[in-house]
Amino acid sequence: MARALAARWACDWRDTDDLVEARVGVTVGELLRTRGEGALRDVEVEVLRTALASDAVVSTGGGVVSRDEARALLREEPTIWLDCADEVVASRVSDGDRPLLGEDPRAALGELRERREAWYREVSRERVDAASELDEVVDAVIEVSGRVAPCG
Repeated sequence: MARALAARWACDWRDTDDLVEARVGVTVGELLRTRGEGALRDVEVEVLRTALASDAVVSTGGGVVSRDEARALLREEPTIWLDCADEVVASRVSDGDRPLLGEDPRAALGELRERREAWYREVSRERVDAASELDEVVDAVIEVSGRVAPCG
């Protein structure tokens, strides 16, 4: 989504998962399995700070809100929460390496939502239903952002 939004706005984009992987030299899934969630969140805050300092659209993993420091950074930005039903999320991540989802991804997603939803509300200026087709979600983000390209 961030890539499509950035393309529409003719901006660069940054994905914190990609930045984490570049920083540590392994995938996010492998980092979670070998060093645990705390290690991921430590690196994630570092790369989030760097990404937000750039002139780019930034996408994050859903757990970034777990850390106070990350939430403080996100509150200072025009953060938009892309939300959709757990069933939609489960279908979208079914082929990915998602150790936090375990054997029952739908149940795990429900538990994660329950734990994180208040944090998403805390950091987000707007919430967009991301269940639609990509172009419709991009249109909705542009509409709620209330502005044209934030970069360039």
